[in-house]
Amino acid sequence: MAKKPSIKYVCRECGSVHLKWQGKCPDCNAWSTIEEEVAAAPSLGFRKSSPQLQTSMTKVLSLDVNQELPNIDRTKIGIPELDRVLGGGLAPGSFILLSGDPGIGKSTLLLQAVHAYANQGKKVLYASGEESAEQILLRAKRLDLMHPNILVANETNAESLIGIINEHRPEMLIVDSIQTIFTQDVPSAPGSVTQVRECAAKLLDVAKSRNMPIWLVGHVTKDGNIAGPRVLEHLVDCVLYLEGDPHNGYRILRAVKNRFGSTGEIGVFEMNEDGMRGVSDLGTQFLEHFRNQGPRPTGITSTVVMEGTRPLLVEIQSLVSRTVFGNPRRVVTGVDANRISILLAVLDKRSGINLGMTDVYATAAGGLRIVEPSVDFAAAVAIASSFLEKPVSATSTFVGEIGLSGEVRGCSHLMSRIHEARRMGFEKIYVPSIAWNQESQKKNRQISGIEVIPVRGIQNMNQFFN
Repeated sequence: MAKKPSIKYVCRECGSVHLKWQGKCPDCNAWSTIEEEVAAAPSLGFRKSSPQLQTSMTKVLSLDVNQELPNIDRTKIGIPELDRVLGGGLAPGSFILLSGDPGIGKSTLLLQAVHAYANQGKKVLYASGEESAEQILLRAKRLDLMHPNILVANETNAESLIGIINEHRPEMLIVDSIQTIFTQDVPSAPGSVTQVRECAAKLLDVAKSRNMPIWLVGHVTKDGNIAGPRVLEHLVDCVLYLEGDPHNGYRILRAVKNRFGSTGEIGVFEMNEDGMRGVSDLGTQFLEHFRNQGPRPTGITSTVVMEGTRPLLVEIQSLVSRTVFGNPRRVVTGVDANRISILLAVLDKRSGINLGMTDVYATAAGGLRIVEPSVDFAAAVAIASSFLEKPVSATSTFVGEIGLSGEVRGCSHLMSRIHEARRMGFEKIYVPSIAWNQESQKKNRQISGIEVIPVRGIQNMNQFFN
């Protein structure tokens, strides 16, 4: 008599397993994410052997100081911004997950990467489960990315895909997307938690056994997180996010996990009719009013943020208006909304700027998303500028974190920020006094070409305006 398959309930957000269906996952507190799954049967090839017969073929290394280090021979793709985010190029057997909002440009970027890789004489397989081969051909023709070394296959079966790999032996594989791939070993629909996990594990074995880089395209949830079980992010070597406003021309490629490089690097691309073009010198790309020669409106400031090792000049905009509702509105994009709420309280308590009956809107121009706290100083000055109707000089920039007592706290890589502001033509930069004193005394540094103004706190906001 055949054994009845066991049923389990898995959360597609966090991957936790439960004995019964629930409306809310008790582990990640997500609603309507628990799905019924049929537990996969154990492999027939597995046999338990006696401890006396068990041997291991695994190579064991010692962390001895004299141990010879392995040589990671990276291969540059040929797109400088993408190679920067990857840590200098593709490492052998890299297992990479690329995610982003629909229409952000994931497939376009990968098609350009495939073309650049194929130009080096390498064979690439593009396995698509969402688009037909004809659609990919039309896009490649429109973007002038045709190459005989690029193979396209419409395949969603993991076993058949591995068979194609064994037959054609490509040197890089693109899977677009992992949510459309299924394996016959799991009796559930494609895109389910078990299917995504098992298919990713099969492809991981292919990547490591062949030393072949594999790219997975992943969907995102409405919150912007990668869809599917969290174990997927633990399986891969690198997790990349392509972000930006779909209605804006700029895209930011950000590494949130990278076993072969830094997780702080970003790549900046500009979307145009020819595809994604890398922006190597960011310059004034995100400083709209700095380029304009006319009078600067109120509520506009700029700051220098660090994305990995790259300083990036960003324009912060704010609008403060009298509210017509009982509860004032707080609308924030590109900057942490919780930090803006704290800044409003600090401005009220420490600077005497009462914003309790006003609507406050704040944004980082250009579709950027800034997470570091050094943007506080510029955001506070922008809000005060809009409230007091006093413009800030276009040649001034602000760097620093704001504490609850109104003090301007230090930030990392201060000298890199100052040099970038000077390079871009800024005349004044307001910095935390404690951090500047430490830097100036460290090596007796003197900065020419820009006036560095140390600031202790924001109690007197009038000092920052024209």
